[in-house]
Amino acid sequence: MVIKLESEAFKEGRSIPPKYTCDGEDISPILRWDTIPEHTVSFAILCEDPDAPGGIFTHWMISNITPDIRELNEGIKKKGKLDNGAVQGLTDFGSPGYGGPCPPGKEEHRYFFKIYAVDRTLNLSPEFRREEFLKALEGNVLDEGQLMGLYRRK
Repeated sequence: MVIKLESEAFKEGRSIPPKYTCDGEDISPILRWDTIPEHTVSFAILCEDPDAPGGIFTHWMISNITPDIRELNEGIKKKGKLDNGAVQGLTDFGSPGYGGPCPPGKEEHRYFFKIYAVDRTLNLSPEFRREEFLKALEGNVLDEGQLMGLYRRK
């Protein structure tokens, strides 16, 4: 089973609107998923750019989304701990929450939004780092899905 991750902001393999990038409002896009695998205790989301000059660039990490939530509204607050109990990690920009696409130069980059159904609540403190996030996921992912968008600066 694969979780189907979608957004009203952009379709799979299509351009991410500037509103969700450093050239616009730099807010997180709406995300929606349809599947809750059996034994899911929480969801986690990772957004990264594998085309960044220095290697994979992390744009967003959020964990401990409760299984009753099937959608994240646009513009999730940029803070370590959210009111619903979810926690956000530090991006490679050095701040918690979503940091939108902002590729250097004029080359188009791919942005992978990945969702993970997890069999537990991840033991992560607000403003966790990518290495902590990936280690916490190890052996605890029940299923996953992804949505890939493109962005090129004008």
